[in-house]
Amino acid sequence: MKKNLLVIGIGFMLIGASIFSACTKEGPMGPAGANGTNGTNGTNGTNGKDGVDGGTNCQECHNPATVELAATQFELSKHGYGEAAFEESGNIGCTPCHSSQAFLYVCKNNVLADFVPSTTTPGRWVNGYNTIASQSIGEITCVTCHSSLHTTYGKEDLSPLTTVAPVSMTYFGGKKEINLTTDAGKSNLCVKCHQPRPFTNSNTNGNVLNYDSLANFPNVVFYDAAQANVLNKIKPGYRTHTHYGTVGAIYAGKGGVEFPGVAYTNSFHTSGASCQDCHMAPQANRAGGHTFKVRNGEGALASNTTWNFAGCNATGCHTGMSSSSVTFTATRADAKAKLNALAAKLKVGGIEILNRNPDGSSNMWAGITTNNYDGYLNIYDPINNPNGFTNNPGGTFKNPGSTSGWSADQIATNNGLPLITLTNAQMGAIINFQLCLREYSLGIHNTKYTMALLNNSIAALPAK
Repeated sequence: MKKNLLVIGIGFMLIGASIFSACTKEGPMGPAGANGTNGTNGTNGTNGKDGVDGGTNCQECHNPATVELAATQFELSKHGYGEAAFEESGNIGCTPCHSSQAFLYVCKNNVLADFVPSTTTPGRWVNGYNTIASQSIGEITCVTCHSSLHTTYGKEDLSPLTTVAPVSMTYFGGKKEINLTTDAGKSNLCVKCHQPRPFTNSNTNGNVLNYDSLANFPNVVFYDAAQANVLNKIKPGYRTHTHYGTVGAIYAGKGGVEFPGVAYTNSFHTSGASCQDCHMAPQANRAGGHTFKVRNGEGALASNTTWNFAGCNATGCHTGMSSSSVTFTATRADAKAKLNALAAKLKVGGIEILNRNPDGSSNMWAGITTNNYDGYLNIYDPINNPNGFTNNPGGTFKNPGSTSGWSADQIATNNGLPLITLTNAQMGAIINFQLCLREYSLGIHNTKYTMALLNNSIAALPAK
């Protein structure tokens, strides 16, 4: 019986194989059937990474007219190609304005600009506006200002800027602030970095210099090598200066040593315009948009340049403004004349206090004054100012600071130079000159405040 079942099973297998073999031989294709019912749509993505919504949101920004254009413009900006982020990397005091991570850190943690007691040196004060070592790095990028990028992956991520809060001025050790409310306070983002650094009492307690005393007691000696260091608040050197970001203080009408005289008021720009109105106007060549520039030239104003007045004219404030407009040319000519006049009165023993530098590659302000002052002091320094003697034909002052690292010949040269002395009025006038020179626009940012500072500083100094 089992033998018969085995034979039958083998037979069925052979029949099945024969049928399968026959089915694999394809016959002619039959007519097409009717279309099936459409399927339901897939669920849209909600996080910008998948689904229809995600793809659409990315394209809202990542297209030739938006992010790609801004990124290209940013390549022409000094924020994009400046070397400061590399040079200052690791410096916890400078990087809040020079590197991305440090800027984000001080904004997120609301780090104050107050001066605080030193934890290592009793009786000394230090500037508390610092980052931490691990965050003192990074080039300026899109996320420096647009810190919410790629949060919802939508266009709304561009709008919440890193900060629009009032700016505590490190120049005053946090005692004063700038709050530019026009255009939803966006100018405060710019001023957060574009503000002067403080002068500190380097020879005494390290606290912020009392600027009011310079104006209120103009004839008091500010620096004299013959008097005790406790009386000399600052030992002047070649780099005794406001640093470079003075435009925020001038634009807001704050920061100058306000000698009595012409009233200190502000031009319309301070309350009626914003940084973005002019510096992010529709692009024209190498200016506008995310280049943040108003002029197409590069380097000092002594070079050939053209201007982008699209923002001035588009806001309704001006009509037909150009580089030949009287409003533009007359303001700048007046400011230049006042800077020249103030520099001419800043002398000690016939030697100019302010340093000349005609080299447009190293002096960003070459061309703003007739003698190409750079805002530094005319004090000998073979390391930082090796061309001082060449640039200042009337003579150069002795460096009263440390000569560590100098050669014997350099020390001997320094010892043969006359010492500088300064009154409060002269020191205040130096600060005002630096503020008005380095805001770069020759009075355009805030004409009334600029001219008041220059006119009153000139009047505060005795005739030379």
